[in-house]
Amino acid sequence: MREPGTIRLFKRGPTAEFKLFALVFLALALLVVDTRWQVLEPARQAVSVVIYPFQRLMFAPRDAIARLSDWADHADRARSEREALQRQRIELAQLSTHAAQLAAENEQLRRLLDVAEVVTQPSVAVQVLYEPANAFSSHLIFNKGSSSGIQPGMPVIDDGGVVGQIVRVTPFTSEAALLTDDRVSIPVQVLRNGLRLIAFGGNASGKVEVRYLTADVDLVAGDTLITSGIGGLFPAGLSVAVVEHVERDATSGFARAVAQPLSHPERHRHFLVLRVGAAQAGASTNKDTNDQEAQN
Repeated sequence: MREPGTIRLFKRGPTAEFKLFALVFLALALLVVDTRWQVLEPARQAVSVVIYPFQRLMFAPRDAIARLSDWADHADRARSEREALQRQRIELAQLSTHAAQLAAENEQLRRLLDVAEVVTQPSVAVQVLYEPANAFSSHLIFNKGSSSGIQPGMPVIDDGGVVGQIVRVTPFTSEAALLTDDRVSIPVQVLRNGLRLIAFGGNASGKVEVRYLTADVDLVAGDTLITSGIGGLFPAGLSVAVVEHVERDATSGFARAVAQPLSHPERHRHFLVLRVGAAQAGASTNKDTNDQEAQN
């Protein structure tokens, strides 16, 4: 028997199973009450307000990483769009330039077709491959040669008039000396009065000269020089140049005229080569030159 007045060191309480059952019953009771009558909504809101700062603090690293990733994605997208727009602007500018170039070439080709219908000689349409870099000569390289019937000595024309003369030919290319080159001389006549002359290239300013003139020659600034057709090289009536000024030397009794060519080889890429006999053309040109010198 326990003696009266002694202290109990161990006290037997509810069992663990009873406590679990009581807590489960309490939880179920709270769920039913909260579902049917929402009596715990104020408590829930109060708890959510209290824990909200801690939630934001916990999600802050995730949100920062997400914002940084979004910023990087937007920056890459903006850079890609800017580069695409730049490429598009360049392509549109190239297309616009190409379209303008094609329009200009088509217009020049139409004028060349009109010239081809006027001249009686057969012709070959050629295109410029490149222009040799030579400060002492004015030449053009074309994309057709002897395989297309082109021979040295044949004249080259455009819609403005005489451009030059073929001086060298390969099977697939040809080289032309321009009207202003010192290797080219053309029998011409003055459109106003029919006076026959010889136009020479080689002027340093890119013009042509009419030499071996008498001081009283009937030639004035503004006169148009056209091909005379003598010698059979150049068809008669092709425009050559316009006289800019006539230099008369009263002491020597001779005169010299400087003229501006009417053709524009520096502007165009397509020309016509007139298929005439080169040997006959050279002989005719030399004969015309001798006749002119004897006349003067």
